[in-house]
Amino acid sequence: MPKIRRLALLTLAAALSLTESLAAPAAGTTKEWCAAIGGRLGSVPPALCQKLQLSPAPVVSANRHALMFRDVPPAPRKLAQAGSKTGRPLRILLVGGIHGDELTSASIAFRWMQWLDESEPAQYHWRVIPVANPDGLLSSPPQRTNGHGVDLNRNFPTPDWVKDAHAYWDKKTRRDPRRFPGKEANSEPETRWMNSQIESFKPDLIVSIHAPFGILDYDGPARQPRRFGNLNLNRLGIYPGSLGNYGGVHKNMPVITIELPNATSMPPLREQREIWEDMLTWIRRNLASKQLS
Repeated sequence: MPKIRRLALLTLAAALSLTESLAAPAAGTTKEWCAAIGGRLGSVPPALCQKLQLSPAPVVSANRHALMFRDVPPAPRKLAQAGSKTGRPLRILLVGGIHGDELTSASIAFRWMQWLDESEPAQYHWRVIPVANPDGLLSSPPQRTNGHGVDLNRNFPTPDWVKDAHAYWDKKTRRDPRRFPGKEANSEPETRWMNSQIESFKPDLIVSIHAPFGILDYDGPARQPRRFGNLNLNRLGIYPGSLGNYGGVHKNMPVITIELPNATSMPPLREQREIWEDMLTWIRRNLASKQLS
């Protein structure tokens, strides 16, 4: 084989290999991902994480960590009980860990995943993203932003983003780097992927978990919840690029934001259960019963 042709083939092979590596999920298995998450979240042993059967998304985070999710369709015996306005089983998108330094928001998502086979939640179709920002969670120390230094909860493509996102960051946060909304809306791989989940899954409800304000926030068309466990409704307002603004205002779908009272210490198990059961009661009365108002 002529030397020049051989060199060209080697160059092409290297380029194809690089393209494949950039398109593929981050190196490592679910076992390794769970080991890393379990090393950061004391309440999520790696063995439990693996048992939950998470799947990798076809894209990765800014720092090339896997973005993991679990899809949990309703139990077959419950299909007839769980209708929504669309005539299909109610769909709920549960998102934890958008801010990497809010460790409990990811931990409680893992906890609630363990309860999805119970009678009432088993009526619904769940999609769970327990760690939406693995870059932030796995940083040392954990950080609010992703690997590009962007606050994912200010990066969603809300209609007011171009006009207001940077103005808000300049004036209201004094250019706080922890709240940088990105150079443009939907610029981050994590945000684009979550947005694609909203578009493809078409949830009837989004539940976004945060910490540490110890309240409930709500955006959207259904009757707002008043209290889940010890968390009382306290409307925080609308932020350019936030998931609540994007889903609840722009997409007109209910978005519940659960703010746990501590970012690093989980509430007692009893309180975790009360929040969960009160949320299910609200879903049953306001969404599953088709009583949207």
